[in-house]
Amino acid sequence: MLQRPERAGDLYSGACVFPGGVVEDGDRSAYKYCEGIDDQTASARLGINEHGLSYFVASIRECFEEAGLLFAYGPNGRWVDVDGLDSVTFASLRHRLRTGETKLAEACRNLKLRLAIDHLAYYSHWLTPPGLPKRFDTRFFLTIAPAGQTVMPDGQEAVSYYWLSPAVALARAVEFKLRPATIYTLKSLARFSTAAACFQNALELRDIEMKMPRRARGSGGPRTLIPGDAAYAEVARLDPEGRGDVVCEIEYDRAVHLSQRVMRLTVPNGNVMTGPGTNTYLVGGGGSNEWAVIDPGPEMASHVERILAVAPGPIRSIFVTHTHRDHSPAAALLKTLTGAEVLGQPALTNEWPNSAFQPDRVLFHGDRIAIGDAATLRVIHTPGHASNHLCYLLEEEKTLFTGDHVMQGSSVVITPPDGNMQAYFSSLRALLQEDLEWLAPGHGHLMDEVHRVLHKNIEHRLMRERKVVAMIEELGPSDIEALLSRVYDDVPERMHPMARRSLLAHLEKLMSDGYMIEEDGFFRLA
Repeated sequence: MLQRPERAGDLYSGACVFPGGVVEDGDRSAYKYCEGIDDQTASARLGINEHGLSYFVASIRECFEEAGLLFAYGPNGRWVDVDGLDSVTFASLRHRLRTGETKLAEACRNLKLRLAIDHLAYYSHWLTPPGLPKRFDTRFFLTIAPAGQTVMPDGQEAVSYYWLSPAVALARAVEFKLRPATIYTLKSLARFSTAAACFQNALELRDIEMKMPRRARGSGGPRTLIPGDAAYAEVARLDPEGRGDVVCEIEYDRAVHLSQRVMRLTVPNGNVMTGPGTNTYLVGGGGSNEWAVIDPGPEMASHVERILAVAPGPIRSIFVTHTHRDHSPAAALLKTLTGAEVLGQPALTNEWPNSAFQPDRVLFHGDRIAIGDAATLRVIHTPGHASNHLCYLLEEEKTLFTGDHVMQGSSVVITPPDGNMQAYFSSLRALLQEDLEWLAPGHGHLMDEVHRVLHKNIEHRLMRERKVVAMIEELGPSDIEALLSRVYDDVPERMHPMARRSLLAHLEKLMSDGYMIEEDGFFRLA
């Protein structure tokens, strides 16, 4: 990593960065000196129509100018012998390239060099956040340093350098003033134990998607979010211009206006099961200014008071996704205070504390309910987490209020007998047939890329199911306690009581599918 000089007004002043710079028109003249990839192949790799090879050439040129590493083959087809170039020629070449007095193509012609394009792997594509006065559209490449060469900072763009492992660099992130894209890249590199393994993985990457950070506001001040952060999609939706004023943290009972039709309040009940707290949604508006509440939450008078305080108009309906105690008990108090109709499905078992919940109107799959003249909710029955679980689709915005069917940041606990893993798989797959753009979960922020989220949930459950089968193949007939620590070895031990419920649900599904048999509390393959 190279350390940039301290410069007033430079966003990267004093920061440690990877070598790099701007693609120049003159880089195209070096195409005929490139080894291994032509422009058509390079452009396809980068997902552009033409001149993709310029990015490869520019990365080699900039790394030579800033770090003194020359990714080129000499006349003998081997790495260029930098030591064979006299120091005057070497220093002069770097200086003249940096000042634009010569082009890389001219140097290749004079020194009979071939640029080692085949030694570079396209790794990632980043675009700096909207709203900044100066932005960068940047491609990153990964490579292994050429044998026999030594880094020599140019003293202008780079004043010093560090050779260190990704883990050490991340540990010094504050000291090194690492930018979000750099941190993200180092974390991705840290997965590999050797440079060779990392490089081979990069060579095989295809269809690389552009990543664009987003500016937001957190409790500690300005924040930069990257794709994958919990609030990223929501911030992008609420602040497409990049003002940077959207709060990216869940704050209890703060009204978040997700659209003209939707507001969110979060109950102050965050814990190991509810994550950042249970979300209550208000849906409605329009000319009639009528509103519905989805999941009023636990029996907490202060939260109900807050719902009433922020509702822009009269509350006519109270929808409940399911009757677990963090979602439905407040419906009774809210109904008393508003006279609103309560809608949902009653509990089918006495397993949960709010099994006494009785809606004024029982909803069924496919029901459509108008909320004034602004919104329409369609009922989708999604058993799995609970047998009476319902999701509500806001048809005007293609937004699905998911309750606990899909949560952000964690998998859903399936607790038999009311919870059923077979039904959960079926419900997830059924949602893949719906035209959805947003998920509004019962816990967490808005989520986009709905099909990717659903497929990820399905694959996570299949992964766990495969581990169950693999452990029984390895151990032989096993009881649930013997399987728990092995199947959930990637889950903190404090979470094992909850994981035990889902493990039982997986075992019941495997038995229902005919893959497994239980005898005296021990499970074996059929």
